[in-house]
Amino acid sequence: MSHENHHTVDEPEPETDAEPSAETSHEPGTGLESNVAAAVSYVLGPVTGILLYVLEPEDEFVRLHAAQSTIVFGGLFVLSVGLSVAATILALVPVVGWLAGLALGAIGLLLVPVAVLAWLGLMYKAYTGEEYTVPLVGGYARRYASTA
Repeated sequence: MSHENHHTVDEPEPETDAEPSAETSHEPGTGLESNVAAAVSYVLGPVTGILLYVLEPEDEFVRLHAAQSTIVFGGLFVLSVGLSVAATILALVPVVGWLAGLALGAIGLLLVPVAVLAWLGLMYKAYTGEEYTVPLVGGYARRYASTA
């Protein structure tokens, strides 16, 4: 008769000192799993990006996505405001200014679907645990995410 190691309902599970995986473990800050916290960092753009960046001082995965959210969507916000101001000022100049203002306004409108697609895509990549970095800003986000 062989003796196998089975646990009954009465016996507690043995405790192990093994570290949980980085993508599902989480203790400091929000208490959320890393992938969920990283996805949440995109929900309100730079607002949740800054919040999670501050609340997660030790999780480089969350900090990467939080920094990237802040840089990408903060930058898109600044660009949108800049285009609106420039279009408004140019609209005061007859004919040429109106055309230039119209062109800048159209560019500003095109930013909206681009921003929505980026927002959804980045949230998805963060939730699935991918350390995706946006070209041009990913290097900065990685630098700010470093906890070392």
